[in-house]
Amino acid sequence: MPRGSEKLVDVPSPVNFYRFNLDFISFIESLEEEMDRKRLFDQKDLREKAILISISKKPKHEQEDSLEELKELAFSSDVLVLDAVIQRPKEINPKYLMGEGKLKDVIISALNKGATLLIFDQDLNPSQVKEIGALTELKVIDRSQLILDIFARRAHSRDGKVQVELAQLKYRLPRLTGKGTAMSRLMGGIGGRGPGEMKLEIDRRRVRDRITLLEKELKSLSEARKQRKQRRVEKRIPIVSIIGYTNAGKSTLLNSLTRSGVFVEEKMFATLDTASRRLRFPKERDLIITDTVGFIRDLPKDLMTAFKSTLEELQDADLLLHLVDISNPRFEQQMESVENILRELNLTDKKRIIVFNKADKVAEDEIKNIALRYNAIYISALKQSTFNPLLDVIEKNIWDEN
Repeated sequence: MPRGSEKLVDVPSPVNFYRFNLDFISFIESLEEEMDRKRLFDQKDLREKAILISISKKPKHEQEDSLEELKELAFSSDVLVLDAVIQRPKEINPKYLMGEGKLKDVIISALNKGATLLIFDQDLNPSQVKEIGALTELKVIDRSQLILDIFARRAHSRDGKVQVELAQLKYRLPRLTGKGTAMSRLMGGIGGRGPGEMKLEIDRRRVRDRITLLEKELKSLSEARKQRKQRRVEKRIPIVSIIGYTNAGKSTLLNSLTRSGVFVEEKMFATLDTASRRLRFPKERDLIITDTVGFIRDLPKDLMTAFKSTLEELQDADLLLHLVDISNPRFEQQMESVENILRELNLTDKKRIIVFNKADKVAEDEIKNIALRYNAIYISALKQSTFNPLLDVIEKNIWDEN
């Protein structure tokens, strides 16, 4: 809205062309100053500024839940979310996903708000990324690429770095089709960081060679894990693995149980590398308790494939603790997502206990009823005074039934 005006747009009166006198540079500077004045962030903020977009035929509540999760993912990737767009079209536009008119509205919104990035909640094919990028002249990524970006930030161990790079390269391989502006915008920053980052000049053959090399290294790392497993088997030390949706509090629980210092942060996928600690019980009995990478709905296939060797370590566990954030309004959908991934990994027959975390954030009567319904126990990972039921059930399942 122009300064000093109540109208959204000022339209000047017609002027004779020969009398038209406009200082174009000053006009543009003034226009940009007006636009900056309307923006809701500090101009010194160097983070990527994004508009989130969801185009789907799913029920409205599912679409809204998924977009809310996309916001959390963007926060984990240090993206400033300026706006969110939801559309439920009768037919999905194969070229732009949304209608061209709606996309032009998004462009205007991006210009007004100062957005530099469009993040789609749905997976985009290479052609859609190219077409949307060409029309909007903005960086365009999808949900899978955002998750890959988070994993690239969080990978610290050699295992994690190899698996992330492998997933990135497999994701990007079909997209390395040319040197267009749509692809060049992806290099660097959100969606373009991490060990898999490379210039477009590297041809597809070299990418495939790199994938083959990484797969061999992953196999070698897997062999090393098998050797460590064999040593544990020989010592007859039971293994308990904490699984659950991302940000359920798995690392916090591991730290509290074992008095260790695994990295904890209130963000999705704060922990990527598997951590194992020893936990001592009465009668000189020990077990190994492990913290695994968080699960999420619609985990990118390339990422699932790359991390399968790590997740297969769950096969070795004597007991799975399925940790659930009971304070999350979407906890039932999150539980179902975890169950789906366990089915993919053929782990549904594995002995497991449902543990509701963050019980201090829910009314006591409510959590008691929910726990009864799911035959679960409830704790607060920050309060060791709530752990006795959990320790009792672990002890019973590991030793008393043997």
